[in-house]
Amino acid sequence: MTSIPLINADQPDHPHLPDALHHMQQSRPRSSQLHLWRDQEQAHLLVVNGSQLFDLTPALEQQILQAIETGTENELLARLGLDGTPMINDEPPEAMPIHAFSLAIAQKCNLGCTYCYAQQGEFGGPAKNMSLATALQAVDTLVEQTPVGGKFNLAFMGGEPLVNRSVLYAATEHAVQQAKVRGVTPSFSITTNGTLVTEQDADFFEQHGFAVTISLDGIGETHDKLRPTKGGKGSFERIMKNVRPLLSEQRNMQVTARVTVTPQNLGLRAMLDQFLAEGFHSVGFSPMLNAPNGQGEMGRDELQLMLAEMIDCGREFERQTRQGKRYAFANMLNAMREIGKGTHRPYPCGAGAGYMGVSAEGDLFACHRFVDDDAGAMGNLELGIDATQQNDWLKDRHVHQQNPCNQCWAKYLCGGGCHHEVIGKGRLACDYVRGWLEFCMGVYLRVGS
Repeated sequence: MTSIPLINADQPDHPHLPDALHHMQQSRPRSSQLHLWRDQEQAHLLVVNGSQLFDLTPALEQQILQAIETGTENELLARLGLDGTPMINDEPPEAMPIHAFSLAIAQKCNLGCTYCYAQQGEFGGPAKNMSLATALQAVDTLVEQTPVGGKFNLAFMGGEPLVNRSVLYAATEHAVQQAKVRGVTPSFSITTNGTLVTEQDADFFEQHGFAVTISLDGIGETHDKLRPTKGGKGSFERIMKNVRPLLSEQRNMQVTARVTVTPQNLGLRAMLDQFLAEGFHSVGFSPMLNAPNGQGEMGRDELQLMLAEMIDCGREFERQTRQGKRYAFANMLNAMREIGKGTHRPYPCGAGAGYMGVSAEGDLFACHRFVDDDAGAMGNLELGIDATQQNDWLKDRHVHQQNPCNQCWAKYLCGGGCHHEVIGKGRLACDYVRGWLEFCMGVYLRVGS
């Protein structure tokens, strides 16, 4: 097994760095069917088919280790009664009904985040707003595809979606009305930088039960350096002033902080505790792996440090959970839920399947990150989904078609990684992802769901 080198000597020591390096090293694939690991003196096993987790006796640990070393996993699984029919085959889904749209209602933004995948909101083209007619057409398309009694989600994104507030409001209200006629249930979400949020918005989001995601990349100056206005001024204090009415009002709505992690804001635990103290429903972190200009991307050393910080947050989650307290670390909450369900999937998300992004001009794309990018083109609202493009996408992006994913034990938990990041930059974060998954599985086995 190839060793994972230590971080550069000029980077700070971290108390959880040994744990991070241990999990990254230990989680390197040795079998596509099993994953055997040790955590706090206890041996554990993941059976990849069905994402089944087990604690092991020392004797069984040795049997499994021998089976992995000799390539006899099939015989071992049969002997243990774990050789069921594969839950994931090579066939991609066909004619997937759409149940979620994200509308790029404003392909423009008032911030100048250097790493932005949307190229500061404009996706490489001229700034534009989605017309009301296009937004209503998107809503009608989504409602029509939802079976009676079913549910759909309408997400508003940008750029900064509140630049086009009137269309956001009108599209939401139209969706509510049409859902009643159709006999379906709508849900709504928005991702916003928070600089334009008003108390009227807070009332509107609460009325319609929005899931509100606020992009925050640090506390004070750290955030200001990463998310300045286009004039170079800081935005943190303005955002927090605007967001506090939402935080105090959230009952039907939920307000989450989402942090894009770059080499400049790796102090995750401090951010998590600060934002939870402010009243956010949950806080989540995501590494920047694919920036249009290459700025702010995470390398190997930074991902090692990020995993150390994630483990620090995860240890606190475990401590608080044992005390019966809610510690709303979104990455861990999501992991506990997915592990508990025995999640096994051939894709990382619903992009290009049940979920698509709609550009300001009404074109369809695999997700919000692919807006105006031919790599994820899926048709348009006027003519509908291009079935050939969608089927080709689902066939090509299936995890069994991804190398080295098809030989990795984490393939059905990871799904092959974010399509946009993988197509743009490859799989630079596999050690980080596997190390995090292994840590989370250990926590799950210790504290349950």
